[in-house]
Formats: sequence, C-alpha cells, structure tokens
Amino acid sequence: MRELTDRDARHAVLGGGVFACGGGGWEHHGVLMGGLATTVNTPVLAGVDELPADSWVATVAAIGAPAAKNWEIRPVDYVDALRELMRVSEHPITAVMTGQNGYSTTVNGWIQSSLLGVKVLDAAGDVRAHPTGKLGSLGLTTRPGYTTTQVVSGGNRALHGHFLSVSTGLVTTCDDVLRDISVRTGGFIASARNVVELDWVKEHAAIGAVTIALDLGEAMAAELDSRRRNKGAAVIDAVLARTGGRVVARGALEHAVPTATRGGWDHGTFRVDDVEVPYLNEYMAVTSGGERLATYPDTIAILRADSGLPLAVKDAGDGGFEVVVVVVDATTLPLASSATDPVSLAECEDIMGIELLRYLPARTT
Repeated sequence: MRELTDRDARHAVLGGGVFACGGGGWEHHGVLMGGLATTVNTPVLAGVDELPADSWVATVAAIGAPAAKNWEIRPVDYVDALRELMRVSEHPITAVMTGQNGYSTTVNGWIQSSLLGVKVLDAAGDVRAHPTGKLGSLGLTTRPGYTTTQVVSGGNRALHGHFLSVSTGLVTTCDDVLRDISVRTGGFIASARNVVELDWVKEHAAIGAVTIALDLGEAMAAELDSRRRNKGAAVIDAVLARTGGRVVARGALEHAVPTATRGGWDHGTFRVDDVEVPYLNEYMAVTSGGERLATYPDTIAILRADSGLPLAVKDAGDGGFEVVVVVVDATTLPLASSATDPVSLAECEDIMGIELLRYLPARTT
C-alpha cells in the first residue's frame, strides 16, 4: 500500500490531464481536491491484491459537463455521497475507485480515504476519461440480476440549493437519472455508486490505472521543473515516451464545430491541420480525409505546443494557438470491460452521430 502525498497529487493532475482526453474534470479542481485530501489526513492507495478477498468496492465520480457555466461541487459533497451510500448499502464498503482518470478524476476517492478511512483502489472504470457513467461501470450494464444503488450530492447552492438523492435500479436507468440531476442542479454533481465485490473489479476494471497516471505525471513534472529552454517539447516527448503514443497532427487549433453544452454534455469538433477531433465532453475520435485514425477507447490528447500540457475542451477559447494531437492505442493500456461495452458506446454513437462500435478493439484481459 502507498500513502499518497501532495507530490502525488500534483502528478495525478498532470498525468490525469493527458488521460482526461479534453474532459475528465478541471485542473483547478484536481489541485484543490488532491491538496486538501493530502493535507487533512493521508489517503492510502491499495493494489487489488492488497485488500482482503471479501472486500466490497464502490465507484466515486463527478457527473456533468466540464464547460457548464453554473456547476458547483464542494469537497464535502464527495464525502457526503459516499457516506450515504455506505449507510444504505447492504455490503460494507472498504475501498473506492475512480470511474476514470482525468485532471480531477484521478484524485477521486482521495478525500473520502482521508476522512472516511476507505482505501483508494489502484484501478479505474476506464484508464481514460469518457462522457457517460455507463462507460465506467465495469460491465454492470449487462450483468444478470445486478441492481445498483447510486447516490449523488451537491449542486449550485445559490441557484438550486443542496441536492441529495439515492437511486436504486438498473445501471442504465440510474445513470440517465443522475445525468439529468446534474443538469438540473447546475451542471455537475458528486456521486458514489455501483457497489461490487473485489473479484468483479479484478475481472472488469482497468487495473493499475491510477499508478499509470501518477508515473506519467511524475515524468511530466520532471521536465517542467528542469532548466530546459523548450519545456513544451520536452513535456510532449515525455508523454510520448511514457505512453507509447504517436503524434497524428501539429498546427493551430480551430473550431470545426463550436462548443455547445446541452443535455449534460459538451458537444463540438476541433480541427488541427487536416485532422478533426469530435468530442462529447471528451475527445472520441480522430479523422483525416474521411479516414479514422483513432477512436474511443484509444487515448486522444491535445497538448499545447508551448507548455506541453493537455488542453481541456473548456479552455480552448477561440483557438489559434499551436497544439499537438497525440493518440495512444487502447490495447497498449489496461482496458476495462465497460470501455468496450456496446450497450454503453451505442448511446454515444446516437448522441454524436458518428460510428464508434465498429472500431472497438477486442478485450483480452
């Protein structure tokens, strides 16, 4: 087991930002949550083989559109959501895991570990960020007889007051309800959900996903802290070396389709040189001249040329600055079963109007 420090929190935000794929929360929120969690107490990261075999695990996450204008999540919301799930669950929850890596989502569970004593599991519902809860639900959309309990807490207090809800039912239905709640309460809300036995996590999660983000962030931080003149290029090289990624485009960032936030998602398409990157909260594909170069669950990152740091959709502004589009093949990283779940991905196809299912890789682990 590993005690997580403020240094780890920095690395989680940096490395998680690459796997955020344009979404994955917010950099400043990750800095806040990671710093707070490692200050008030000491969160503990545990491997899946370091917990008792009879452990039960819950997924903790935030739900909504990062570019929403009126979102509000307070640190206590994450704690309250898990505390309520622990109260109503028929199983004792001793560990939590993030639904995905991301700018702030890699530190999901850290504050809960500090204040409630649960372990942070070194696993994720998806090694990269994704637009729907179903894509991080460990294949529970098709698990026979599985009933989920999902708790959300938070909301914009000034506009909507505090909201707390407990939903029980099918994963697909409850996830849709939680998405609607996020819209109605300001754009984002904290959640705790999908209690499962440790053996299910071992079979279906992206194992080691948190450590992968921490190691990447450490390599990026080393270049940022160096005396190099061109740190942007050095950080990009570190990302490529650590992830095995490849550059598919360089040039000025443009909006092929401007960002619009609706239905709890950020919609739009970026263009870099002759490459287009459509997104639904996160970058979901890369195309050039009608040819598909990458598709979710491949990791798709847009890095700023000047700093090497990953670009979030919400921070694109009017574009015009130089970027590098990087792709990491999904089969080279831990691949969760939910990342290749046709039930989950079909929803994204319908929303985006592009083909995703035909490009799914086979999951071999």
